[in-house]
Amino acid sequence: MRVFLLLCLLALGSSKPYQPINVMDFMKNYEIMMGDAADDDGDDEKDDVDDNKVDEDDEDDDDDDDNDDYKANDDNCPTGCQCSPRVVQCSDQALIAVPEKIPEDTVLIDLQNNDITEIKEDDFKGLSKLYGLFFINNKISKIHPKAFKNMDNLRLLYLSYNQLTEIPANLPPNVIELRFHENNINKIQKDAFRGLTKLHVLELGANPLPNSGIALGAFNGFSTLYVGIAEAKLTYIPKDLPSSITQLNLDYNQISKVEVEDFQRYKNLQRLGLGFNQIKSVENGSLASTPNIREIHLDNNRLKKVPPGLSSLRYLQVIFLHGNKISKIGVNDFCPVRPDVKKNLYTGISLFANPVRYWQIQPLTFRCVSGRRGIQIGNFRK
Repeated sequence: MRVFLLLCLLALGSSKPYQPINVMDFMKNYEIMMGDAADDDGDDEKDDVDDNKVDEDDEDDDDDDDNDDYKANDDNCPTGCQCSPRVVQCSDQALIAVPEKIPEDTVLIDLQNNDITEIKEDDFKGLSKLYGLFFINNKISKIHPKAFKNMDNLRLLYLSYNQLTEIPANLPPNVIELRFHENNINKIQKDAFRGLTKLHVLELGANPLPNSGIALGAFNGFSTLYVGIAEAKLTYIPKDLPSSITQLNLDYNQISKVEVEDFQRYKNLQRLGLGFNQIKSVENGSLASTPNIREIHLDNNRLKKVPPGLSSLRYLQVIFLHGNKISKIGVNDFCPVRPDVKKNLYTGISLFANPVRYWQIQPLTFRCVSGRRGIQIGNFRK
């Protein structure tokens, strides 16, 4: 269930190119997410979710009650917003502040595409049932340290496309997804995410964040499955990220090499994105610390040879190496000598846009690939 939820969140939160979240489509996944949260939090919260399911079934059975609920909520709906049971939609209203008089039973608030500049201390006072807050594409540069006080049920906080320069203090303790894509964040303070033990997705991409801006201990005291720091100003792979991560996206940075110690902390890693960097070398043994890796993106770099150690990765299925400077491929670069060592066959090896002469590659080189369509070589053109 946890992995399924992660895939749902990543699909829903696709952040580039920018697309607004359709809240009503999002509500279709609400029951799944609430169920997963209940599994993590215990039986008491599960009972609450079951009650919600019963309420939803009752609403489906009686359209007249549905209309009455809508009208009742509409009477108490903030000016300029549209309300349905437990959902307040205030997107594209040129709002400069969070609206007042939001119903206390609200679960999701949509404030996308407005001109809000600040989140104040009492903006969400009394809204203890909030599950999701969508602030995508505003002008927020300031968030009060107590803005998320008593918001233990908040799971989704989307603050992408704003003007934040640092991570807000006192984030909701049970949040499972945080998105700060494309702000002005150039530093992450120590203990910025402490206590977020249920976090699944942390998106920090498209911020001017250098390695020097990540304080020692910035990721202390929390765990997560996915970390995205693409399109930043990183010159080497951060070594202090949560050890729990299964997916790491560092595409479009300025990383020039991969060293042995880079992944020693990330033994659970299954997907690694290092495309569109400046990587010239991968030190022998660097990938040995990721025995469960399934997918590696090293495309559009400056590699002159296939990274060493790929043949020892038993579960590796996809490796992107196109757009490099690889001129030679050895017969054992991808596949182990002993066929029983490989647990998963390759489904994708991309080598196009390299100066390698494909007719010089021995057929046995791809003996552990699932089929011909799993290999993309193509021709190299200067």
